[in-house]
Amino acid sequence: MPLFTEHASSSRNLRVLPSFAPPLPRLCPEFVPPEDDEIKRYEVVIVGAGPAGLMLQLLLSRYGLSDSSLLCIDSKPGTLKSGQADGIQPRTLEVFKTLGISDEIENEACQMWEFAFWNASDDAGKIIERRSIVPEVIPPARFPYEATIHQGRIERIMETDLHRYSARGVQRNTSLLAVRIDEEGDPDFPVLAEIQVADGDNHDRPQLVVIRTKHLVGADGAHSIVRKSLGLPLEGQSLDHIWGVVDLVVETDFPDIRRRCAVHAPAGSVMVIPRERISTGEYLTRLYVHVPGAVEAAESRDADADLKQGAKGRRSQVTLDGILAQASAVLHPYYIRPKRKRAVDWWAAYQIGQRVCPEFIVRDSSGLGRVFIVGDACHTHSPKAGQGMNVSMMDSYNLAWKLAYHINGLTPPPDSPSFSDDKGSPSPCPLLDTYHTERHENAKRLIDFDRKFSTGFSDKVGTAESTSGLSHAEFVDLFSTGCGFTSGCGVEYVENLAVDKGGSASSGCPVVTGSDYLAGILRPGHRLLNIKMKRFADGWHRDIQDDLASTGRLRIISLLSTDLLDTTGASAASLNATTALVQVFPQSLIEQIIIHPRVPGEITWESIPACVKSHNEMTFYSGYELDDAYRIYGVDPSRGALVVVRPDGYVGLIAELGDVTRVDAYLSGIISRAT
Repeated sequence: MPLFTEHASSSRNLRVLPSFAPPLPRLCPEFVPPEDDEIKRYEVVIVGAGPAGLMLQLLLSRYGLSDSSLLCIDSKPGTLKSGQADGIQPRTLEVFKTLGISDEIENEACQMWEFAFWNASDDAGKIIERRSIVPEVIPPARFPYEATIHQGRIERIMETDLHRYSARGVQRNTSLLAVRIDEEGDPDFPVLAEIQVADGDNHDRPQLVVIRTKHLVGADGAHSIVRKSLGLPLEGQSLDHIWGVVDLVVETDFPDIRRRCAVHAPAGSVMVIPRERISTGEYLTRLYVHVPGAVEAAESRDADADLKQGAKGRRSQVTLDGILAQASAVLHPYYIRPKRKRAVDWWAAYQIGQRVCPEFIVRDSSGLGRVFIVGDACHTHSPKAGQGMNVSMMDSYNLAWKLAYHINGLTPPPDSPSFSDDKGSPSPCPLLDTYHTERHENAKRLIDFDRKFSTGFSDKVGTAESTSGLSHAEFVDLFSTGCGFTSGCGVEYVENLAVDKGGSASSGCPVVTGSDYLAGILRPGHRLLNIKMKRFADGWHRDIQDDLASTGRLRIISLLSTDLLDTTGASAASLNATTALVQVFPQSLIEQIIIHPRVPGEITWESIPACVKSHNEMTFYSGYELDDAYRIYGVDPSRGALVVVRPDGYVGLIAELGDVTRVDAYLSGIISRAT
């Protein structure tokens, strides 16, 4: 047996950090709640632990907020058991991958790769026929499919990961009764909330508790208590389209039962959604079934006030047998039925409505955002395009890093030149204001698309009875052109403090050429498309999104030019300048990724710039041996470029390779310099 003397360093503890990254740096004093105060105080309180609330809590916990600083409450005793959302879009899968929690979803979910469109047949004997099959996901994506898996499973995956960072996790059996802003009572913790907490196992004797917080986030659904307490309306239109939805194990001879399908038949409309495998070894199928009836539009400023007549009454009369009978009529001459007794897992009836809240932020008297609403609390729509759970989680993904930066004192001080909102008015934290700017615009686009898409599904497309006038080809085209948006891959944020779309190159030539942004051409406000790269240090074939882990960090991507080996060239000068710039800001807040093109001469350890060896040995990549990064991103390899990527994976700025000053100005607008 060998004998040895062992010496260990405390730095080894970094190896077991769950996210492989330290918490975000904090420039303001650590939060220590007062022990002798009867009213508990927090920095952030989240109401609702559905997908949006869990995503926000998971991110803030990963960024370093402790249980004493962060509280998430939910009225339910546990995660969702059946029903509701079931689709994960490609962009959401990318985000789960950056969180390191996508493996179970990839392995367990049904992967929908194709979309089949069925319509009435000209052959009377067939009744319906398949007219076309198109890819489910058209834009390039790391995950070129939509995954279907029960919402409750997604919640449990996130909650399991949450417990790696939070001992308490979600405080369940706890309901919000009311919330208001009360600056007079405590200007530092102005959000006052009344909650009802179950008394142990005796839920008949709940305790009324009053808490205060610096910020509160309403992730409590379409009938949000947060939204109603603060007098925020949901504005939009409710259509008198009644749909039934059922999850079941089917027996059928319909040939496309394992593809996503849109079926427009003389008898009505059905959408088929193949689902995941269950414990019996069988596979679930979800059917959305249009219940025929009149179509009436009703404008409303209150999503919680159902229509008194018509739709509400008919919705209550929808039965499971009626849904199954209508599905059978639509798919005739094919048969479809539950495979056995108890083959139905869940069913419901719903009415289509598209509404959006005019404000996603409620501010205090100074203009600082104190209450935020995310997910169904601020926008509602039909489930046809598979957006509900996805858009809700992306609301939280957008808000989390901005809120964490503000909480940790990382945003610029009040005397900063950037200290105004997007309208030019004074703002205590303009970075927080961009949450509404970006996500409200996205919600409006979603509502517009959903109105067209759901109307097409409820219509007898391609027939003389069509009320929309859409032909079958036009309906397919509506899906195809909207796929960039519905997949999440083509979402674009408008110009604001965190999205700088200006600045042509000083030479008069644009830094990036091309306009096919869905295919990867760089554009501020778009996500960074994933590419494969080969790491110089060890030859590892890496995905660039694996270097964009959801740790709250900003990244500077240096796409170097062909003069890399020239010690006096633009590449070396830019690398030295960006490396120095990173040191100006709080430690570890900005990471660098360096990509090089094909260059004349051999790239060796001795020939690369010294700053790469010192600071970026493990993020120095070839941009041509696997994917052609320069062609995909639209960058001329003879000129290069600098790209700032936000913590949520969106491009914030594109600058010339030598224009480090412009990068400095952008970063200084959203984060403070180190003290």
